[in-house]
Amino acid sequence: MLEGLGLGIAIAGSSIGAGIAVLTGVGAGVGQGVAAAKAAEAVGNQPEAKSDIISTMILGQAVTESSAIYGLVIAIILIFVNPWIKL
Repeated sequence: MLEGLGLGIAIAGSSIGAGIAVLTGVGAGVGQGVAAAKAAEAVGNQPEAKSDIISTMILGQAVTESSAIYGLVIAIILIFVNPWIKL
């Protein structure tokens, strides 16, 4: 069991790690925005291929969103169910 300074370092490290894990949401948001912009541009250029473009965009955004969800789950684990600290 951690005590004193070791406990403080473990809590600080977990908090910093959770903050870094949440930053995956920023990358996912930017990626989804770029994908939506390019899909809108592609539909503007080829309106007859709209259904193919939209379905490909939705698949790509689902994969992108899963990485953000993984980051959120890791952050929640580090904050609330910290395996290294038993308080």
